[in-house]
Amino acid sequence: MGEVIVVRHGATEWSRSGQHTGVTDLPLLPDGEADGRRLRDVLAQRDITSAFVSPLARARRTAELAGLMDGPVDSRIDDDLVEVDYGGYEGRTTKEISAELGRPWSLWSDGTVPGDTPGETLTQVAARVDRVLGRVRPLLDGGDVVLVAHGHVLRILAARWLGLGPEAGALFPLETGRYGLLGHEHDWSALTGWNTGCP
Repeated sequence: MGEVIVVRHGATEWSRSGQHTGVTDLPLLPDGEADGRRLRDVLAQRDITSAFVSPLARARRTAELAGLMDGPVDSRIDDDLVEVDYGGYEGRTTKEISAELGRPWSLWSDGTVPGDTPGETLTQVAARVDRVLGRVRPLLDGGDVVLVAHGHVLRILAARWLGLGPEAGALFPLETGRYGLLGHEHDWSALTGWNTGCP
């Protein structure tokens, strides 16, 4: 049985500055493009049959540079893999939000607030990633499946793979340009690798 390879897109200006980037469609930095190219060699060693990619430019470009949008891999854009809608916290750092609230803020315990967009609850994001996993699981009999998306949505997806609530995504930090492996031990869903960089 194959594994789910979750890939966070390469670095952007806001990922570097710590600004929450949900629906804002930023391009990769040159370093972020290099992240995508490094992933190509790693992924070429796997038996990948399918790839699901967030529609946002930073994820699509990472997938292209990693060699997932051409060749034998069945690749598709999946709207359920977009990043969390941060609402009124879009473009802001955790430090800025905490200063405004007068206490430490965490997406995992405090959630989002409405802004230019309505924001999204962890439960809503969990429903999206559960749909993704429902599409992915039947494909694992044929090989590995790659998901190219964003930090918070992939952390919630990892938690749901393990049968945990979405707030458990707090336990799975995933840096830009890195990947994780979701597989099995015997018949149990397991975390088989996480936050792994490329040489």
